[in-house]
This record gives sequence, C-alpha cells and structure tokens, in this order.
Amino acid sequence: MSTKNTATQVKKRSAGIRVKLVIALVAFTVLVLLAIWILQIRLLSYFYEREKFSELEETYLDICTYIGDKNFTDQLQKTAEENGICIRVFTIIDGMAKAVGDGNAGVNCMVHHLSSSLLEDLYVNAKMNNGVYDKRMEFNTDFVTGDAENFYLPGLLQPADTVNAICARLIEKDGAEYFILLDCELTPVSATVKTLQVQFLWTAFFLLCGAILFAFILSRIIATPLSAITEKARRLAVGNYTADFEGRGYREIAELAETLNFAAREIGATDNLQKELIANISHDLRTPLTMIKGYSEIMRDLPGENNAENAQIIIDETTRLSELVSDLLDLSKLQAGTKKPEPEVFDLSALTQDTMRRYDTLIRHNGYRILFETQGEAQVQADRGMILQVIYNLINNAVNYTGESLRVRVSIVLGEDSVRLSVADDGEGISPDKIDHIWDRYYRVDKVHNRAVIGTGLGLSIVKGILEAHGALYGVESAVGVGSVFWFELPLVK
Repeated sequence: MSTKNTATQVKKRSAGIRVKLVIALVAFTVLVLLAIWILQIRLLSYFYEREKFSELEETYLDICTYIGDKNFTDQLQKTAEENGICIRVFTIIDGMAKAVGDGNAGVNCMVHHLSSSLLEDLYVNAKMNNGVYDKRMEFNTDFVTGDAENFYLPGLLQPADTVNAICARLIEKDGAEYFILLDCELTPVSATVKTLQVQFLWTAFFLLCGAILFAFILSRIIATPLSAITEKARRLAVGNYTADFEGRGYREIAELAETLNFAAREIGATDNLQKELIANISHDLRTPLTMIKGYSEIMRDLPGENNAENAQIIIDETTRLSELVSDLLDLSKLQAGTKKPEPEVFDLSALTQDTMRRYDTLIRHNGYRILFETQGEAQVQADRGMILQVIYNLINNAVNYTGESLRVRVSIVLGEDSVRLSVADDGEGISPDKIDHIWDRYYRVDKVHNRAVIGTGLGLSIVKGILEAHGALYGVESAVGVGSVFWFELPLVK
C-alpha cells in the first residue's frame, strides 16, 4: 500500500485538530453553563435560605452577649430594627415560659402571632436537638387576627402568602434558662429566577457562538504549521531528505521542526552510507568468490594446475570471505546489543604481545615493521576476546593505511588509574571534517573502495561497538600528511 493511501486512510479514521478543538471547547462551555444553571438558578432558593438562617444565627449570638442586661429590651429592639428580624425572648421558670423581651421589625413578623401550642412545639424540638432548632414555615395572613388562639399552622394552607425562617434557641445564663425565637421573612425569588433564566439563555447563546468561533480561529493557528510540517513529512517518507521543516507560532512546533530537520539529515546521511556499504560489501564478497570460482575452474579444466599453490589461494580467499561474514555478524550483534562483554582480569600488555605474533608472516614477506612498546604489566578487567578483537582491528587498520615506511607503532602507557593503548601509522592522515565520522558503521574516508591488505574493512565499526559496550574511552588523533593514532583506555585493576 502506498504512503499516500495510508495517509488518506488515517485522515478518514480520525478527526482533525479543528474538529476536536471545537468539540472540546463547546463541551467545556456547556459544562460551565450547566454549573451556572445549577448553582445560580436551580439552587438559588437553597443558598438564599441558608444565608437567611446564617443571619439569624449571627443575630442570636449577638443577643447572647447582652441577655440579662438592664437595657436588654432597648438593645433587643435596636437589633431587630437593624437586621430586619423579629425577636422574642422567654425565661423558663418551673416549666412556665415568661416573655422578658421582644424586638419587632414590623415586616411580616409572625413570631409574635404564634399560638401557645406552636410555641410549645418549637420549645420541645429545640430541647430535643440540644437547644438548636430551625424551621421554614409558611403562613396565610388571612388567618392572622391578632388573636394568637386563632392563628393557623401554615403548612396546611395553600397557597401561602409568606414564608418565614424561624430560629429557636435555648441558652442558660446566670443560672436562668432562656428560650429565644428569631423570625425573618424569606422573600420569594421566583421573579428573580425567571429573570436569571432569560439572562442565562442569552448568555449561553453568545458563549456557545463565541466558543465555536474561538475554536476555529485557534485551531487554524495551531493546525496551519502542523499541516505544513505534515506535507513535508510525506515527502520525507518517500525518500526526499532535503525537506526543510519550518516551525512558527509555538515553541513546541519549532522544536518538532528542528527535530524533523535533524532526523531528515541523519536519515539522508544513513541512506547514503547504506548505499556505500552495499557497494563496498558487494565488492568484498564478489572478489573472493570470483577468485575461488576462477581457480576452481582452472584446477578442473587445465591439466597440471591442480596443485597446492592454487589450492592455497582458494583457501585464503575462503578465509577472507569467512572473516567478512563473521565481522558483519559481530557488527550486527553489537549494534543490536545482543553481544555482551564477559569481564575477566588479564594483562593487557601480554595480550597485545600475543596479538603481535599474528603478523609474523606479514612482517617477513611484505616488509612491514610493527613495533611494540610497553611500560610493563597492565592488569585490566574486560572481555578478553573482545579486547583482542579491538587490538587486532586497530593494527589491521594501521597496516592498511600506513605510508611507504610500512611502519606501525603499538604502545601501552600506564597512568595512575588507567592504561592507554595506542596504534599509530605513517599514512596520509584524516582531514578534520572527516575525523568525526570514521567510527560510523558505514563510513569510509576514501570513497573509492580499495581492498584491504588485511582484514575486512569493517574493523573500526566493530572497535567502536566493543569499546562502548565496555564504557571505555577511545579516540583518534590525526594530521593530514603525517599519520593517525588510534587509542583507547581501560581502568587498571590494582
């Protein structure tokens, strides 16, 4: 399936940012409006009555501070007028209630018209509730005649003319028990609710329209740079690594564009290096296979050519081919992280000395000089086989790139806590713009592929993988026309 078809299917499966943003903002606006509807309209009466009862409670606490004073009656009337509350105070003596003070606000006061039975009922309920009793009572003023005995309990009368909040309290002070009644009218809020409902509907309409408009504007601001990045990402997906991503408007989009630009450069570089690798590996595989096939046909077809010399060439090329496959396998394992070091303590100097013996034939027949210098025993803890492979590949690299002197210098220098092994050659050196890439998996300094004198040409990539698996320091120092020095360091075991 093509990338274009896949992108189209993804687009059909999921809604765009514009649609989701509109839905989110509309949903949020609806939730806010619902909260306003419940709290300010549906529960308006509830909160209003709670506030009225709270005012009665505060007035009661004020009365408690001056109850029993000689100016008690005057203070009671003043409190009633200031707060718009009717007040009656009784003292309880031997089960009998005696009025000792009252305050009349003159606004639909009902507490002064309650019958004895209602007063007794309020007292009993307050007594049963630890001296605290609040009640919402409905009254019909047609039955208020000024005679307490003719007053009716309004809970049975519909519709009610007034609704009052009654607060009954019992308190003991100075050895006397007081029964305090407070009363205030609960103003009907139905007209207020209707006004708020009309205002709410207009407010909801404008808020929803504003939310939708704002969502479209905001989504356009956000989606436009993302759409541009997506379009360029499609070109990146089909192999166009020159796409220049631009991030505008937001820091996150700018960071995304910068990341994609970096990814495009890295993918492009990797793609080029992979192509070079395929070409180089194909060359390295083709050469020994061609020679094996050629010499095998000669030995088969020409009398007298079936000799040890031709057989040795076939064996050498087979060995080179096997080493190449082995190096590719090792490189893949190191890159995948499946090849782990198995540390042991060994002498790095002795291991290097043993490695030098592999080059005796090269030294005798080809004139190479491989010099070794050490400051003595260097005990380290690492994977012995892997470090042997590192030393071998570094020397192979130096042999392949050394100059006409055919000289390679291997040295071990001991520090306080670590040991450094260096391999130097007298080759052409590496230019500064290429030195950072020589450890990369697919990189070659010279783009023209030449067959290595020894090894497979993949040694430095393997060296990098092994040393990083050990957490070791490594590097290269090089100057054009002078040569290169490759080195690595391992901690000493004391």
